[in-house]
Amino acid sequence: MIKTDILIIGAGPTGLFTVFEAGLLQLKCHLIDALPQPGGQCAEIYPKKPIYDIPGFPEVLAGELVDNLMDQIKPFQPGFTLGERADAIEKLEDGSFVVTTNKGTKHNAPIVAIAGGLGSFEPRKPLLDNLSKFEDKGVAYMIKEPEVYRDKKVLIAGGGDSALDWSIFLADVASEVTLVHRRNEFRGALDSVEKVQQLKNQGKINLITPAEVVQLRGDDKLSGIVVRKTDNSEEIDLEVDNFIPLFGLSPKLGPISEWGLEIEKNAIKVDNTLDYQTNIPGIYAIGDINTYPGKLKLILCGFHEATLMCQSAYQRIHPDKKYVMKYTTVGGVTGFDGSKKEAPKAVVKAIE
Repeated sequence: MIKTDILIIGAGPTGLFTVFEAGLLQLKCHLIDALPQPGGQCAEIYPKKPIYDIPGFPEVLAGELVDNLMDQIKPFQPGFTLGERADAIEKLEDGSFVVTTNKGTKHNAPIVAIAGGLGSFEPRKPLLDNLSKFEDKGVAYMIKEPEVYRDKKVLIAGGGDSALDWSIFLADVASEVTLVHRRNEFRGALDSVEKVQQLKNQGKINLITPAEVVQLRGDDKLSGIVVRKTDNSEEIDLEVDNFIPLFGLSPKLGPISEWGLEIEKNAIKVDNTLDYQTNIPGIYAIGDINTYPGKLKLILCGFHEATLMCQSAYQRIHPDKKYVMKYTTVGGVTGFDGSKKEAPKAVVKAIE
């Protein structure tokens, strides 16, 4: 059984930053995530997309943010159980918890911090008869590595930010990009819509609206798509290598919804914003997965919630100790690996 001070469910940005804040308090962390690598949505869904609201970073790629967080927590030597989903939880007589994954791995900790973002995600798939036949054989529901589409003929379906942004990005990667949307109007950011229109005028993007994909063709792999115009029922037969329907993701809490936590609108309700504890003492919910009056689903808010949660967790683990918070500019950062980061001391020289 894996033992730790704080068991974090979810290795997205909020979960990763929790390791740092806990480390400052000399608390050890272990993270569970169903994805095969840390980073959550930032690593799995949009690693190449820029984020603009991280303090101190006018612009940072989602994947780069994850890399920076991993560097930041390295001195605190967190453990990871990746590619496994947290399934069951049991409270022991000593007040600690045992969390078991879908693969039977058991973890024991006095504190459980649920930082699972919006939960597990399932892509919203178009209703096409042979769609599953071409999954991973030309059909994908998210873009992890754009270079896969280098010099390929790509068709993207959708009308939101993801469809617009990836059409723009792949215009300089793929040999041909076609964007299909069932309406003439798009739901994405205005500047993205204007950029797609510019690329269409330059012949870098084929834009087909209003229309929808009605048929996929191919033998062992995808080779063609039939698109039907919805205004006149005209059918267009296209040769393609890849089909990427970007209709969004459907979030689900999964097994966590059966843990006896108070749930509100597919999110975990926390008792207060002092420490983000749930209705079960010792279990906290931070980041996008929680809800409370005034909640904002922003990464920087998750960082704030993780900071306060760790202070509360320290008091639960060490009720007889009083922790006096010190600024890192004063106390530096002492890692579990023996490393020490601190500001250089001022040189004091006596006046003769």
